[in-house]
Amino acid sequence: MKTLMRVSALALALSASAAVPAALAQAAPPAADSMFRATTLNLSAYGETKVAPDMATITLGVTTEAPTAVEAMQANAQRMSGVVAALRRGGIAEKDIQTSGLNLNPQYRYEENKPPQLVGYQASNMVTVTVHDLKRLGQAVDATVGAGANQIHGISFGLDDQTAAENAAREEAVKALQQKADLYGRATGYRVWRLVSLSEGAASFPIQPPMPMMEFARAAKADTSVSPGQLTVRVDITGLYELTR
Repeated sequence: MKTLMRVSALALALSASAAVPAALAQAAPPAADSMFRATTLNLSAYGETKVAPDMATITLGVTTEAPTAVEAMQANAQRMSGVVAALRRGGIAEKDIQTSGLNLNPQYRYEENKPPQLVGYQASNMVTVTVHDLKRLGQAVDATVGAGANQIHGISFGLDDQTAAENAAREEAVKALQQKADLYGRATGYRVWRLVSLSEGAASFPIQPPMPMMEFARAAKADTSVSPGQLTVRVDITGLYELTR
């Protein structure tokens, strides 16, 4: 009899302990479920700021031709040395002059019904020049052309440090997002209770397209005057708001 009672008591205890988790699960719904029961707004906005550039990048170089590969490379190296020296005299630091392309290609003459005939070699050496003082930009361009640069792929403007411009765009983006949330709240009869989450996309920093080569070459025949204009920095954000009555 005592043994039977002990078994019954043990079975009752096990059934009671098994019922506790089920009761707790019903009493405490997951956080995600409670979020789905809330009224939310998922919105996106962007902010922009305009700022004057403080640096420029020029891609330029020298192309030479000669009957042999050695002669083409030697002529190119001699002329390129003059271009680099002109840049240095124009106030451009050595660290801001970087080789961006070096090529040597055979040149052929093509005639109908005849195999291609080798007529010489073309050597090309391109450098990318960063100008941090825009007042020196026109002088640097004129110096390179005068020293023998015959390939100019254009000029683009930018910022040495984008942080301040990006932060200004972020502030404008947050203002726009909050105004949009308030508007939707009023339109739907709710008010914004809290910002649940905020995410930012990659900052957009469009670089001005380079000036076409022929237009730039024509400008370089005289004292070159360069107008940097303004750059537009943009930041896109997305926010999730919870609304209340």
